[in-house]
Amino acid sequence: MLNRPFTGVIAAPLLPMHEGGAIDWATLERYIDWIAAQRPAGIAMNMDASEVIALEDDEQMRVIEVCRAVIAARVPLLSGVVGGSTQAAARKAVRLRDAGAEGFAVFPPFPTFSGAPVPEAMIVRYHRAIADAAGLPIICFQYPLVSGLGYPVDTLLRLIEAVPSIRAIKDWCNNVMQHERQIRILQSLPRPVNVLSTHSAWLYSSLVLGCNGLLSGSGSVIADLQVALFEAVKADDMKRARQINDSIYPIAQAFYADPFVDMHNRMKEALVLLGRIPCAAVRPPLVKISNAEIALIRQALNDARVLREGALAA
Repeated sequence: MLNRPFTGVIAAPLLPMHEGGAIDWATLERYIDWIAAQRPAGIAMNMDASEVIALEDDEQMRVIEVCRAVIAARVPLLSGVVGGSTQAAARKAVRLRDAGAEGFAVFPPFPTFSGAPVPEAMIVRYHRAIADAAGLPIICFQYPLVSGLGYPVDTLLRLIEAVPSIRAIKDWCNNVMQHERQIRILQSLPRPVNVLSTHSAWLYSSLVLGCNGLLSGSGSVIADLQVALFEAVKADDMKRARQINDSIYPIAQAFYADPFVDMHNRMKEALVLLGRIPCAAVRPPLVKISNAEIALIRQALNDARVLREGALAA
């Protein structure tokens, strides 16, 4: 896994829960089995999509253990790494590796939530500690610079040089010019670092700029459409890509409407509507969306002709 490039469609599944917030392990097994069958390039658990911030450490470990058992060797299994300190993040990475994770998506060091630029030394030391402790490949997050969690391109380059196990970035810079610049620079390095788009609200446009992959919570619902879109763009079949994007468009409009924080709640409701999970419960402070919004999601799924078995099954 250490030498495997991170390319293609990496799905970030949701985490099924019972009312009250307990994890529904039996449903998780069935749901992950369906996603693995859609031929993604990887599955990433313990991410924003699976409400990682609301999970206890032991729950995060069991999520990886359960998914590893279901996936077996079909698809690489990655895990998000979230830590309140460098030491805690490094220890957690080792535990996640031992539970079955084959690589990490490393969240920024969270003490930096200030709106101010992140000190470069902090970023480098944080990622290097995780890499040294666990010895697995890393995807690093890229948030909008205005959030205070984003990394300027020069900082990214120094981080990549200092931590050779970084194989890709999960790019949500939310700036088209910066996004294209990162694609051109990072994917052309002597040791290329792939840009995985997470601009799922405008995924077609993002992929056309040349991303070597994507990492998306929407893959929890439309993994098959995302795989088909990525393959069409890579094959330079723009007619086919536009057709697939026409199916994705109403779903993206429904999922990524304001308030943006509800996007994964909406995806859970979509999975209930499709009969893939029985309950759309989320952990507080997240809250259930309105019946009116659920109706809009139902219409979007109908417009895209998404079935329980998948969109391409139609």
